[in-house]
Amino acid sequence: MNKTIIGLLLLQGALAVGFGINNHQKNQKESMKEVDLGIYSLSLSVKDIQASKEFYEALGFEPLSGAGSVESKWMILQKGGVKIGLFQGMFPNNTLTFNPVDARSIYRGVTEAGLDVTYANGVEEESGPCSFMIVDPDGNPILFDQHGE
Repeated sequence: MNKTIIGLLLLQGALAVGFGINNHQKNQKESMKEVDLGIYSLSLSVKDIQASKEFYEALGFEPLSGAGSVESKWMILQKGGVKIGLFQGMFPNNTLTFNPVDARSIYRGVTEAGLDVTYANGVEEESGPCSFMIVDPDGNPILFDQHGE
């Protein structure tokens, strides 16, 4: 075989492998489109939870019953379909938060897609609460926090 044909065969093989990787990534992105991320809220890192609570109440937000308190240094407030979490001393930055029914399958999809997980708790367990965090390209933390089974 001459060198040109061997080179073309090697190039063809490399392209096939490359397209296979791209197809895998494309398929992974497509499968993640079907995943329900759950309830969304913005978790705010606050300096003074009482002052923040009063501020958001002035905007019409109301504390959710059973979802934290000023004394516990965290609470969830809601106005219509919008939820805001106030967290004093818990998060270093404001954080996008999703409360999915099945964070473990989202975790598997995220890791299969090659995204870096910066924090994980309970995701390897069979059941129960679990959570994990990723960071977007701009440094915004995204928390997936499953409360129940």
